[in-house]
Amino acid sequence: MPLRTYFSQKADLRSQLEQQQSLEAQLDQLQQQQAQLSDTAEVKAQARERLHYVMPGETPYVVQLPGDTGGSASATPSAPTTANGVWYQQLWSSAVGSPG
Repeated sequence: MPLRTYFSQKADLRSQLEQQQSLEAQLDQLQQQQAQLSDTAEVKAQARERLHYVMPGETPYVVQLPGDTGGSASATPSAPTTANGVWYQQLWSSAVGSPG
């Protein structure tokens, strides 16, 4: 019986150490992201890239070439649709309580 307990505890310890290493790696990655996002220039760049923000006085435009089917990543993204419609329609319907 004590030998079985020893091996069981040793396996538990190994799994806990692996989980700790995984969490430490995740913590390092999140700290790097936090450091990047503490820089205002990085935040502005992410807002421009991901949210298509423009600064006051700038004129935003989207170039669409003939024959372009919209497969490029720089095109304005369309809202993803699901079986019941666009995500924001589902959100609004759930907020006001009307069916789908």
